[in-house]
Amino acid sequence: MPDTPPNPHKPQVPAADQTLRILSFLAHQRGPVAAQTIASHLGIPRSSIYHLLAAMTAHGFVVHLEGDRRWGLGTAAFELAGGYARQEPLARLGRPIVAQLADRAGESAHLAVMTGRDVLYIVEERAPRRPALITDVGVRLPAHLTATGRAMLAALPREQVLALFPDAASLSVQRTGRGPGRPGELRELLRQARADGYATEDGEVTLGFRSVGVAVRDHADWPAAALAITWPDGADIDPDRLAALATDAAADLSRRIGRR
Repeated sequence: MPDTPPNPHKPQVPAADQTLRILSFLAHQRGPVAAQTIASHLGIPRSSIYHLLAAMTAHGFVVHLEGDRRWGLGTAAFELAGGYARQEPLARLGRPIVAQLADRAGESAHLAVMTGRDVLYIVEERAPRRPALITDVGVRLPAHLTATGRAMLAALPREQVLALFPDAASLSVQRTGRGPGRPGELRELLRQARADGYATEDGEVTLGFRSVGVAVRDHADWPAAALAITWPDGADIDPDRLAALATDAAADLSRRIGRR
């Protein structure tokens, strides 16, 4: 009897197919969801869902919020975003926008993505006669200290922020002695960023420098990256004007990566 050719529309590795479908489903949600919601939307038996979620949790791709009985993306999922950024598509799309932003602002600008609890800088444009900054391409900094990191965290569901920064120990990394030291302090900074429409940073990364940051959102309204402008403290600068320029640039990049 001749071999039956494989059906190209039927997954040859069902567990792998289901795992990727679960990750894709979680990536399109505004916050963590119940296992039953995942099972019903994807048509996967609940018993299989729990086994797959347990395996993904062990590898850091999913986190379980026990109190809420919900599941969300873990830090390893953010690492995938960092890997995508390192392969350059987002950097290529963002480079001319960052250059134009620095030109319009007259100050240095940069583009960063989230990777775990850090931000990774993928584009840097230094303005003329401005000093070099630590935010060079390839540098990682703690997300809770930077304007780009705070802009992205403010755009995440609160449960996701809690999963990343559950206690004071997760906020222990400091550079200049400034910055949130407790989850409540971080929540207040993010609340203010949501109210203002942009995040700020004042000397937490480098003393004598300030920044404003705005999230770049993807097709699922998820913070795929953030743009920021940095300037020397004491300069005659209107932060609201720079935030407006960064907001326009972030909206432009959001459209280019598929947000409608």
